[in-house]
Amino acid sequence: MHNVRTIDVALDEMLVNLAAIVLRLSKPDVTRTPEARRALAQSVHQYAVCAARSTDPRVHELSSQLEGTLKPNLRIVAINGVKVS
Repeated sequence: MHNVRTIDVALDEMLVNLAAIVLRLSKPDVTRTPEARRALAQSVHQYAVCAARSTDPRVHELSSQLEGTLKPNLRIVAINGVKVS
């Protein structure tokens, strides 16, 4: 049973490291093209599938952050010269 726990911890650490890489790749200057955005979406989805089985709260927090990278940025819009967000 100890070996299973050791493997679990190692996998969680790998998921944390993988999330850090994907977060760096999610920057707007890296994901300019539609192909890059699709690749990011696929990476985030695959990460979420792996993270779903983890019991490490860091992995779930990072999964949420990665999901947030797929949401479009909001812009400030002005109507008749008045800023509306």
